[in-house]
Amino acid sequence: MAGSSPYPMACDLYGDIIDRPGHTWRSLLPGLVVVCMATLAAGFIADRYAMPLTLTALLTGLALNFLSADERLDAGLAFASQYLLRAGIVLVGLRITFGQIADLGPGVLIATMIVMASVMLVAVGISRLLGFGNGFGVLAGGAVGICGASAAMAIASTLGERRISQAQLTLVLVGVSGMSAIAMIAYPILLHKLSFGDIDAGFVLGAAIHDVSQAIGAGYSFSDAAGQTAAIVKLTRVTLLAPVLAIIALCFRTETAGRRRPGVPLFVVGFFVMAGINSLGIVPGFVGTQADRLAAGLLAAAVTATAVRSPLRQLTGSGGRQLIVVAAATLTALAITLAAVRLGV
Repeated sequence: MAGSSPYPMACDLYGDIIDRPGHTWRSLLPGLVVVCMATLAAGFIADRYAMPLTLTALLTGLALNFLSADERLDAGLAFASQYLLRAGIVLVGLRITFGQIADLGPGVLIATMIVMASVMLVAVGISRLLGFGNGFGVLAGGAVGICGASAAMAIASTLGERRISQAQLTLVLVGVSGMSAIAMIAYPILLHKLSFGDIDAGFVLGAAIHDVSQAIGAGYSFSDAAGQTAAIVKLTRVTLLAPVLAIIALCFRTETAGRRRPGVPLFVVGFFVMAGINSLGIVPGFVGTQADRLAAGLLAAAVTATAVRSPLRQLTGSGGRQLIVVAAATLTALAITLAAVRLGV
């Protein structure tokens, strides 16, 4: 539970950071019931007013954010935001073919890598300017540029406790989670105002939003095509975590060299496996349709749970100049992705 962890629950939107004991279905039930009821309500609103399901799930979850104070709901909310998210992402692979991935072109991969590198360089520069050192800049930039809180934990492990304090890590975790939640709401609105097309919007959302669920959720709140593109771009960013950790280990003499380095998450592998199966043309139409509906429901439930747990209050109460580094890295990611689209990458 939260009380046994050095990190606040706000740091762990997806249940993959804080170690928890095994939960029984009885302990999961309260949170899952809230998620189920809220997602059904979001589905009714989406059907009634012809709105994207993911968007209504996000808004419904944010409206219920006050429930995050109830510890009885935490286990179920964590389960939904972790396991339902991953299952939904795997099933999203059945919407996509390798032909669609190839159609994005090498420019998207190159642009994604440029965004990540630029974000980390800006974060390091501002961190040094403010007197926080290279290590904090790498931590904040990597969290923003790759995959949010999970990347922050992996990078902190690589840098070691001598370079990154627990207080600094906690601030980055809360900062990237909260700012990513804000980005999930604001970026689709901004892109609609800028009259972006589906593919361009999907690229921006996948490349500029930190956490997986929020990036993909933002994509589907824009359109289905944008959601598919955002999923490809975002999961491409996730696969860059392992090589980035290797580079960090080479650049910093690490005191944690004996620890196991995180590899590519299994749900990312599952996503590309499903895309490969779909590319073969062997998935019956009715199976694809049902998988599509199930994926939409799972992602909506995960987004609902994530929104309920989003650390918006903790973010506004954190204060501190160190959040400037996270904010600058976030704005850099958005600016570069927008520029890349305008330049026709």
